[in-house]
Amino acid sequence: MEIEYYGANCFKIVHKKANLIIDDNLADLGGKSITKDGDIAVFTAEHGLPKAQVKLLIDQPGEYEVSNISVIGTGARSLTEEEDQKSATIYKIVADDIKVAVLGHIYPELTDTQLETLGTIDILLIPVGGNGYTMDAVGALKVIKKIEPKLVVPSHHADKQLKYPVPQQELNEAIKGLSMEPKERISKLKLKANELMTDGTQLVILEKQ
Repeated sequence: MEIEYYGANCFKIVHKKANLIIDDNLADLGGKSITKDGDIAVFTAEHGLPKAQVKLLIDQPGEYEVSNISVIGTGARSLTEEEDQKSATIYKIVADDIKVAVLGHIYPELTDTQLETLGTIDILLIPVGGNGYTMDAVGALKVIKKIEPKLVVPSHHADKQLKYPVPQQELNEAIKGLSMEPKERISKLKLKANELMTDGTQLVILEKQ
């Protein structure tokens, strides 16, 4: 498996059978969509329709199996919603025996049911930009401690090339709030399941493509 970061909350998960594109709303933020024909498009919140002819569009709770990839979506409260509302979706993606959690702009309090559904997680993709738009570092750290992933990859921080509706915190400031020293800064995360034998949780910074 390979994971690449494209700004905002957009990631590409590269699998031998298909690519998963997470939260590609880049065109709405002044960037360029990365979704191609045949990709699997996954969204954690409301979105526009992809212009590409995707293999599958996943944007709500449920269980999905496609191209030897398992995706489990669970309803979640977005950061701006009342306690009984759940318009967001969190995902557990399993490919090549690697378990990835994608959270999006959720309220940083996961229920026991949500934590059970996520189960053991190898890689956590989590926003840190804050300012009432998404989780800040304090909220993200609370979630990280609950999930206890092997690797944490932060997303949705300040980006001069994107036009966020609300200014986002600089990554270096968010890292201070996470109280974690980055293990490494890399352009692409390349992993095999047997390479994830780590003690504790490590922070990995993915450079924007």
